[in-house]
Amino acid sequence: MIYPWLQVIHLLAAIGFVGTLFFEVCIWHSARRHLATGAQVAADQAIAARSRRVLHGVVLLLYGAGLGLAWHHRGVLSQPLGSGFGLLLSLKILLALSIVGHYLLLAYWLKRLRLTARRACWIRRSVLGHMLLIVILAKAMFHWPG
Repeated sequence: MIYPWLQVIHLLAAIGFVGTLFFEVCIWHSARRHLATGAQVAADQAIAARSRRVLHGVVLLLYGAGLGLAWHHRGVLSQPLGSGFGLLLSLKILLALSIVGHYLLLAYWLKRLRLTARRACWIRRSVLGHMLLIVILAKAMFHWPG
């Protein structure tokens, strides 16, 4: 009975996470160029601060619900090559873990004061790409034969 709730929580959290990165990469990155330098910096800082506050909870819900869903499918995950569903679910999990790795790298760069604008842009684009692949795999999991 909890499985449908986990699916809804996972889906809504994924929408929030993907939507935030989509906004940052595809909209804000270009729109900020039309602002004065001081306004760019102020807006960047305000958006980053708000994103961090909101996304911490969203990510906890996303990964928490994802763990619950993975536990539900632990039998399939024990033999990931045994079915198309298991293979795609395993790929989704690997991509999700890669996103965690991206954020660990980001934290490392921040701590060492080595985060440049170029690196921050690369991280955002890479994470967005990973998330879009996860969304495609999530849809394909229920249509893949086997």
